[in-house]
Amino acid sequence: MPVVSDSGPLIHLAQTNQISLLKRIFGRVLIVPPVKREVVDEDIRRSHPDARLVAEALAEGYISVHRTSGRLTSRALKLAKQENVSESDALTLLLAKTLRKPLLTDEKVLSMLVKMYSLGVWNTWTILLEALRRSLIEKSEIQKAIYELGEKRHKLSSGDAKQILDAADRIAAKNSKQ
Repeated sequence: MPVVSDSGPLIHLAQTNQISLLKRIFGRVLIVPPVKREVVDEDIRRSHPDARLVAEALAEGYISVHRTSGRLTSRALKLAKQENVSESDALTLLLAKTLRKPLLTDEKVLSMLVKMYSLGVWNTWTILLEALRRSLIEKSEIQKAIYELGEKRHKLSSGDAKQILDAADRIAAKNSKQ
């Protein structure tokens, strides 16, 4: 099932060296040109090491840039102003809506808009928990991601970290019974 992604999950999964989970869970990930510019082009220029991993996924083909029409771009500009989101996020949302595909985002406002359009929404944590459910990663990798992303970079609240770890415990327990 192909999905559409904004920059957040791509960056975060690359930072934790888990970008390949996208291929294993979704098969294919579509991004709009501004997301590619942000995640790959600008970050390579800034020497961010995670940009290389996303560039490799693009070269491999499981992440691909979906060209958007001028009409979709003009609609995205209007939506960005109306909803107070970035043009890139608005374009990503409209692509997901047009293709009727789930959206990967870590942005709370964008997540709410996706739900308003009755589309599925995933974030970095739900991707990691799904990977655990499918036995693609171990619980310890979620713990490492919480430390790497939550504590060092993104200030994940202790309550949110506990919820994620509790979910990981339940999934790991269920997996061990099978």
